[in-house]
Amino acid sequence: MVNLAFSSCAARISGPLNADGSGNFKITASLEPGTAALIRRISAFTGTTPAANSSILDGAAIAKSMSTAPGISNVSFVNQGPTAIDGQVQISKINDFLASGGTGFISFEQTSSGGRCLININRETGPQILNMLSPDITGYLSALMAPIATGETLSKAEYLGLVGTIYGRVISDEIASSRINVSISFPSTVRSVKGGTSSGRQAIFDIALVDLLVLETPLNYEVIW
Repeated sequence: MVNLAFSSCAARISGPLNADGSGNFKITASLEPGTAALIRRISAFTGTTPAANSSILDGAAIAKSMSTAPGISNVSFVNQGPTAIDGQVQISKINDFLASGGTGFISFEQTSSGGRCLININRETGPQILNMLSPDITGYLSALMAPIATGETLSKAEYLGLVGTIYGRVISDEIASSRINVSISFPSTVRSVKGGTSSGRQAIFDIALVDLLVLETPLNYEVIW
């Protein structure tokens, strides 16, 4: 997936993926209130407390760190508040998107009769993707003890239980309820989707954030058009 919002948040991603493997995606993401307050408390503990009205999700900083990642031709984010960002990510070649060491988590092919896109995020590729993103996001996820950042092997139940014990039920409930909604338009009518639904040329995915943070089961998606 093209997902770039990795904390207890709500995120939406939408846009077209073209026949040449390029794309332009609109992304919005926002932190849940309890998680935002927790991050400020963690920052206070480490001596890096943000000002009360400063940004926890810093759109400009995230865009700057992502701008050098593979497969991205342009990226821009603006803040819609201290805990919310939106912007655009232009992809030059989806096969190279956030690829680590020349190996990506997305496989895309287009032929004269149609095409196929495969996405695989697992306990090996997940941390590699995270390393391509903002250091701030990685730091937040490490503080939240997310296995995608720490490398620890936990089930979803174990992870949410750990967060609830350390940070309280409000935070674990926010993580458990957060979703990532993805809508991608493909070059022609979608014939089949694994892991989502379709409508015309669109493939639509609704992903629980905790599934991504823990990766207890690999996230595998396939779209054929």
